[in-house]
Amino acid sequence: MIPAQASLVLIKPDAMQRGLMGAVLTKLEEAKLLLIGAKIVRVGRPLAEAHYQPLREKPFFREIVDYLCGTLHGGASVLALVYHGPQAIAKIRALAGATNPDLADPASIRGTYGRVTTRGLMENVMHASSDEAEARREIALWFRPEELLEPVLEERREQAAR
Repeated sequence: MIPAQASLVLIKPDAMQRGLMGAVLTKLEEAKLLLIGAKIVRVGRPLAEAHYQPLREKPFFREIVDYLCGTLHGGASVLALVYHGPQAIAKIRALAGATNPDLADPASIRGTYGRVTTRGLMENVMHASSDEAEARREIALWFRPEELLEPVLEERREQAAR
């Protein structure tokens, strides 16, 4: 049996502003995973910087922080979600498609709804955790334990007992 895992998904400000939240959620349902956490968040700079901490040394760090904060899209909010189930990370990443919308499968979420603007800004609609360690780190940034339904709480209790 394949062990269950959790993954963070963020529907980013460009998608929220363009009214794509429902379309993205519908596509994510194809993964047949359990939604165990959801909330709409207006993202401040400290959260955005913590989220993108692994990319801090990249030349585009400031731009992606501004993007997640909604600065580039008029202060739009983000829908933060946690999905749980077997191969959650791989399933969601397959549905999301490549980070760059121009390189993403046209049937993927980013391939369908993402774009690179004429200013060169990559609007890729969503974030999906890259691996289990990142998923744990990201979920802890975006959600308090009591905001998640049981599967992840049980997993955290087991880890704490070890």
